[in-house]
Amino acid sequence: MPNILQYAGQGLFYAAVAAAVGYFAANPIWRQVPDGDAQIKLAIAHSGRPVRDCHRLSPEELAKLPSTERRPSNCTRERLPVKIELTVDGKVLYEDVLPPTGWSRDGVSRAYRKFLVPAGPHVIDLGLTDSGRIEGFDYTARLAVDLKPWQNLAIDFNAEQGGFIFR
Repeated sequence: MPNILQYAGQGLFYAAVAAAVGYFAANPIWRQVPDGDAQIKLAIAHSGRPVRDCHRLSPEELAKLPSTERRPSNCTRERLPVKIELTVDGKVLYEDVLPPTGWSRDGVSRAYRKFLVPAGPHVIDLGLTDSGRIEGFDYTARLAVDLKPWQNLAIDFNAEQGGFIFR
């Protein structure tokens, strides 16, 4: 039969464990973004245009195909890569050519990157090409922003909404 000393010892042990957990839950203080810096997060998930336009099959070409493969158009699934560029205050922070995903190279091109910048005013320029063009961009955006310390600026892309979205 347990006595009062065993209960008191068990209570002291639980109190010590709770105090240690409470201390380490608040200390040491850790910040994901250092003092005086802000964070820019770039998240892109966009499909490039098809590599080739659909080809409308002529009646002669349709006749040559087996009856189970006859369709009016011959369209490729493969997509072009997406080119992205992020510039902050005239300095290129990120530039990449994102290949399409999937076995048939027909999926979306994806990128997710984080950048630490000093807090304060910045001019952010973005460009994205999904058509395979060599010079220039299909979509561009410019944002003048005053970032506060520890602020997160999220940049997304949606072609249906006009391009780049800043949050």
